[in-house]
Amino acid sequence: MRKVIAAINMTLDGFCDHTAIEPDEEIHQHYADLLNDAGSVLYGRKTYQLMEFWRELVENPSGDRSMDDFAVVMDRAPKIVFSQSFKSLDWKSAELAQRDLKETVLELRQQSGKDILVGSRSLIIQLMKLKMIDELQLCVHPVIAGSGLPLFGNLKEWFIFNLRKTKTFSRGAVILYYEPET
Repeated sequence: MRKVIAAINMTLDGFCDHTAIEPDEEIHQHYADLLNDAGSVLYGRKTYQLMEFWRELVENPSGDRSMDDFAVVMDRAPKIVFSQSFKSLDWKSAELAQRDLKETVLELRQQSGKDILVGSRSLIIQLMKLKMIDELQLCVHPVIAGSGLPLFGNLKEWFIFNLRKTKTFSRGAVILYYEPET
């Protein structure tokens, strides 16, 4: 059975704000490896729109090798987008979800292949509530944003996870790998 891996960046003060962090070559390589190991990447509308930045970078490279290489990996990663407002997508590697999140993930889990990666805050929260996350990867950046969208805002129930391992990057970011307590 394929695992559901929720992976997201956050600040020290608990916000998920891509404008508050500056990923370097190591971070780009880590996420490129994660995307290469995923059979599907699930996004909500807002995160998908943010990720379209990478498609534009494939078409017009920046000259920064780590960013340009990551853009190529992101471009080819198979994406499933959950949106009620989109009627179609024009990114070749993306498709709109045809069923709700729970049904889609249940179906994907039963298929053979690589793990399922979830990269949107809203989908991570929904899947936590459904108890459908097998691994939670929090990349904590050494930044205090002071405000923004709290990663786990609006959760009213307890979720207990066990730390499985950590990975530290040279500029101070740390990935915490958690599994839900059973």
